[in-house]
Formats: sequence, structure tokens, C-alpha cells
Amino acid sequence: MAGVEARVSLEDLKKKMADFAKERDWDQFHSPRNLLLALVGEVGELSEIFQWKGEVPRGLPDWKAEEKEHLGEELSDVLLYLVRLSDVCGVDLGKAAMRKLEINAIKYPVQLCKGSSEKKRPINAGNNASGDGVTGSIYSYSSTSNSDGV
Repeated sequence: MAGVEARVSLEDLKKKMADFAKERDWDQFHSPRNLLLALVGEVGELSEIFQWKGEVPRGLPDWKAEEKEHLGEELSDVLLYLVRLSDVCGVDLGKAAMRKLEINAIKYPVQLCKGSSEKKRPINAGNNASGDGVTGSIYSYSSTSNSDGV
């Protein structure tokens, strides 16, 4: 595609999305609530692509080029709304994501989690004012899926 850089930063996307909305006078519609609802709608459209397919292998080797292109469009819609929402809310998405990875590294230590999909939950023996459960040193095991994206 002409004009598309090989590497695009979140900052590039944020600026392009802000310019796109401003040029169309859409800032008036881009409240956090409206952007979140649009994002949820796009996640639904992304989910529809996988609905009824069962498990699919990494790389989607059996998918047609058109299916992968459609997937790319829906993934892009989700990303663009997420970037726009973070911008409108004043959240540096890149910094927030890096911080979350650091928190998850503490929350899910390699020695307790490697090779297991079970969620390890810290048991707090003491008071943890933040409520994030990171300070506990005894872990319980549950078979619930990990919702932290790691």
C-alpha cells in the first residue's frame, strides 16, 4: 500500500486518528463513552470472524487471503478505537502497557507459571492497600483463565 510505513508507533496512530477526527469535525462525538462503545462493537465484529471455527492454528495456514485481509481490517478497527480512546482519556497507552507487563511479571512469576495455563492467585497474608494482590507470597491455584492478557 502506498504511504504506509513499515513501522508505525502508537504516537503516529494517535496523531493520525486525532487529525482524522478533527478534519471531519468528529471530536464532538468522540467522548470516552462513545469511543468505548464503538470499540466494543468492533471487538464483536472481530469475534464474529472466529465464531463457529473452533480452535485455529497459529498463523491461520488454512485461511484464504481474503479472510486474513478481513481479519486485519477488524483488528485494525479495534486498535484504532483503543488508541483514540486512550488519547481522549489522556492515557499514554504505550507507558500503561509497559507498566502492566511489569505488574504481570510480578503477579505471575516464571517459576510458578511457566508451562501452565492455571491462574496463580496470591493469597494476601497482610494488608495490601492497593488491592492488586501483588504483595502475597503464598499462591493458590485455580483453573480460571488469565484475563490479564499474558
